[in-house]
Amino acid sequence: MYEREMDKAATLIEAIPYIRKFSGTTVVVKYGGSAMVDEKLKKSVIKDIALLKYIGLRPVIVHGGGKEITALLDRLGKKSEFIDGLRVTDRETADVAEMVLSGSIGKSLVENLEAVGISACGINGKDGHTLLVRKKLFGSGRDIGFVGEIDKVDIHLVMTLLDSGYVPVISPVGVDSFSQTYNINADYAATAVAGALGAQKLVFLTDVEGILRDKDDPSSIIRRMNAAEARSLIADGTIRGGMIPKTECCIDALDRGVKTVHVLDGRLPHSLLLEIFTASGIGTMVVPEGGAQ
Repeated sequence: MYEREMDKAATLIEAIPYIRKFSGTTVVVKYGGSAMVDEKLKKSVIKDIALLKYIGLRPVIVHGGGKEITALLDRLGKKSEFIDGLRVTDRETADVAEMVLSGSIGKSLVENLEAVGISACGINGKDGHTLLVRKKLFGSGRDIGFVGEIDKVDIHLVMTLLDSGYVPVISPVGVDSFSQTYNINADYAATAVAGALGAQKLVFLTDVEGILRDKDDPSSIIRRMNAAEARSLIADGTIRGGMIPKTECCIDALDRGVKTVHVLDGRLPHSLLLEIFTASGIGTMVVPEGGAQ
């Protein structure tokens, strides 16, 4: 009768050293994928982030919204075009992206956090010139419009919010030196923000179990690896397709000073807590070169 309750108690006890270790540290959560569009999953993630805040961590959310942007563009009769996973963004598309990201998605996340008792504030990279960017060009020199590559992260506004007890909710919209608005890939934005903050952890919530040795075999998940191994697995073709830029973001974040990076399945309820506060974890953890594999 009490076995289930005893299991819960054991999990809480297991979490104690991790709570002690990470209390007061900054955790950047890149929020995207199914966990953003499925209401049950969304509530699960919000509760996880609320718990991080309540037990003394300093969570920062950087969210995506590609599916929602595409859906609105479709309703407007505008076709979406992508090159290597980046949206070709003319001025109208940039305006739509900002409206969706900073408006409906960002404000919804703030409302959900406030509903569980967490003070939150939505900003985008234009606020306080938090994300200063330049136009991103491909190696071929092709111009794909108002897609930004981050030059600098000004953390003053984010730190002010954190120090005032708020959870910052950051939309990946940036600005250049001429005050032109740019859309930014949310993974890149989260990586840059985590590095600038010197975050203890950067967590990518995705629609896959983690980084896999065989993309078609969920049981081939790599639970822990260092940056050197990650580079090797990209070079030998083990990591391929859409997981290459995600893994490169993991490596980049570590190079920027983030202590550990995690790639988790956001479709699994409470994956964020299971990864951070249990010994075995639930996804893939990437550590700096020289760290234990």
